Amino acid sequence: MGVAVSRRPHRPPPRSVSGCETGRPPPVFRPRPQGEEDALVTTIDNSEGVRRLRCALFVDFDNVYIGLRRLDPAAAEAFATSPAHWLSALENGSDADGDFSRRFLIRACYLNPSAFSQFRPNFTRAGFSVVDCPSLTQQGKSSADINLVLDAVDALSAQTRYDEFVILSADADFTPLALRCRAADRRVTIITAGPAASAYRAVADTVITADELADLVKDPALAILDVPVAPIVLPAAAATAAAPAPAAITTPTSAPRAAEPAAAATTGTTSATFSARRAILRLVRAADRPLAGGVVAQAAQNADPSLLVTGWDGAGSFFPWLARTLPELGTAPRPGAGFVWDPKRFSESDIPGVGVVDLPPLQRQVVDVTDIPNLPTESYRILLTALADDVSSVPFSRPETARRVRNACQAAGTQIGRVSVNTVIAGVLYSGLDLDAKPTAKKVAETWADNVVGLCRGARMALGPQDVSAIRAWVGGGLLKR
Repeated sequence: MGVAVSRRPHRPPPRSVSGCETGRPPPVFRPRPQGEEDALVTTIDNSEGVRRLRCALFVDFDNVYIGLRRLDPAAAEAFATSPAHWLSALENGSDADGDFSRRFLIRACYLNPSAFSQFRPNFTRAGFSVVDCPSLTQQGKSSADINLVLDAVDALSAQTRYDEFVILSADADFTPLALRCRAADRRVTIITAGPAASAYRAVADTVITADELADLVKDPALAILDVPVAPIVLPAAAATAAAPAPAAITTPTSAPRAAEPAAAATTGTTSATFSARRAILRLVRAADRPLAGGVVAQAAQNADPSLLVTGWDGAGSFFPWLARTLPELGTAPRPGAGFVWDPKRFSESDIPGVGVVDLPPLQRQVVDVTDIPNLPTESYRILLTALADDVSSVPFSRPETARRVRNACQAAGTQIGRVSVNTVIAGVLYSGLDLDAKPTAKKVAETWADNVVGLCRGARMALGPQDVSAIRAWVGGGLLKR
């Protein structure tokens, strides 16, 4: 008896297409034929319990390398010379929906060969398709952006359905491309190496900032960007048990802080403890603001009901247990029941009711549009002065300088977190200030104020002379003449 065999429709092999004079490789995308059966359209693979996302990665090399070089020269060299390392770190992640792994089916890098040809072999060896984009104008403008957009649009209509588009660039000109990807129901991840417009960041599902990228490329093994904590292995009893009410959260007298990695190892290593850690990381990393301690405690107890029985694994209460289990998270036992946040994105000044500044309408709009720290004039004065004092006495090193400046601000009684300090440091570096030259506090304030005014104008805010003077007096900490 014959057996029916299902066959896919026969297609002729693709024609050979030669590259152009700029070194552009043959196209790697093929539009989906009209009427092709849905069985040929790929979807997210969840057969192994971990989502596998089919991804397209597009790297605007010039933009990323130049941006990183201003922020952290060592990070720029690591990005350019070891792409396989940071690419591997991006392949696994975790979000509010659980764990996932990325398959970068497309790895495209667009660079100017006249300036950066020495880095081409590094990306070729890492499996990238490198597209040469030489300067086409006297101003040095290359064709990287248009080539990247054309290839991304081709990928949107390709036979393979790419679940996520990852764009490495801070260029806001890619905002329409990100909007097109979202309209096609694709995830969008933007990785920036410099200040990116708020409208550009708003269209992305995930944004990896310049500071996060610098940490990632220098030491991928220690990066905490969406890295899963551990496999979930819930006991059957725990999986079906009803979650008890959250335990009382004590309120120590210590001041709010962004916890630093602790030297002591976590004592709880059971699968249930791993589940609680994972649940907290998913919740905190997906939040758009610092979360109330009770909400986070409830999530931990839902994942590990034994925490209530064991008195938070012997810690006595929630915050001591959290400091021991997830020291990388920011915590504040007060006000109220306390707050927990992701220190990569928030600081103590983001806590509701703490450090809230009743800004005039103009300054409030500046904060909303540019995402600069919401600090009063006096706090800016303390931050800018502490930065100038630090670089005048100790050689500048971005991570260590930021840590010392933050500690100095907190010692002065000002609630300024690491994110706020990093934002100011990045702003003055991108504006061309050489912190190794030991600038004065007034020079630091002037550069930071110029950066903020530039961000406002880039966001198309209509600023008159009086508006500019008010902004400079505010973010300059009163160190500048109006």
